[in-house]
Amino acid sequence: MSDAAPVSATAALVDGPERQQARSAATPERPRKLHDAHSIAAALREAAALLAGQGANPFRIAAYRKAADVVDARAGTVRALFDRHGRAGLSGLPAIGPGIAAAIAEMLVTGRWSQLERLRGTDDPAEAFRVVPGVGPALSRRLHDELGADSLESLELAAHDGRLERVRGVGPRRAAAIRALITQMLGDTRGARRVRGLAGTADVVQPSVAMVLDVDREYRELARVGGLPTIAPRRFNPQGEAWLPVLHTRRGPWHFTALYSNSARAHELHREHDWVVVYAYDGDHRESQHTVVTETRSALRGRRVVRGQEESCRELYARAPAMTSTRQPEDAHDV
Repeated sequence: MSDAAPVSATAALVDGPERQQARSAATPERPRKLHDAHSIAAALREAAALLAGQGANPFRIAAYRKAADVVDARAGTVRALFDRHGRAGLSGLPAIGPGIAAAIAEMLVTGRWSQLERLRGTDDPAEAFRVVPGVGPALSRRLHDELGADSLESLELAAHDGRLERVRGVGPRRAAAIRALITQMLGDTRGARRVRGLAGTADVVQPSVAMVLDVDREYRELARVGGLPTIAPRRFNPQGEAWLPVLHTRRGPWHFTALYSNSARAHELHREHDWVVVYAYDGDHRESQHTVVTETRSALRGRRVVRGQEESCRELYARAPAMTSTRQPEDAHDV
């Protein structure tokens, strides 16, 4: 399997109104630094070091270090395993479960690792999907802004649970084409069944809305008093200031990372200190992404809600009427 899926009849379906942009996006001119086993092992170790410096849980740190040692030791077979068996082949290696296998697959396919770039502060999530044949810069930005997705795994999930086809300019046919391309790129013929499990079946359990909201509360409270380590994001930060607080915390078996949304849309709407992106990692290091915002309309106005799970938030607040609004003075720009 090559580093990127070939442009095919499936890719042609993705083109839509971005046909000209798509042709160049199919083979993006981007340095592909994470393409072999040794560079991938180095990336896993760097992530562990950054997590340690930012105060993450030692269990999560150790998991990445152990995985790095395994990748280094199997340097001659990692690519062949992935080409032959996809993510399932990688997760069969010692110390590499489904989540870390997905991370390695992302590096092998795209030459980058979105989680590492977040930890560094160098990510540009709006560019994350240009590696998919037929997805140009405008569509890549919409996929990020409207889905809150920033990795192939999160886009694959959206393609299977119905959210992708509701993005402007996509629709059912184009969504199906993107889904097929991502499954091909990630080399997992069982991807559809596995991803549908993430969408809410009994296969994989997601953290509860209450848990995500509690992580959001902890993050905002600590960020407000300067109680968190900060990173210097590359985007929207011309002075290179380390202003973006990052929280690593745990609830039961779940590990969480939370940061303010440093997206173009958040800055455009002046929500860069309101929107919080919460990444959840289960016991197998599988990642799910949740964006928490202050609701500006409806009966939930002024309350914190998880985007896309407003009904669950409404039920939660109805069961716990004593829960008060988390609205804070810096949210005064909300309208």
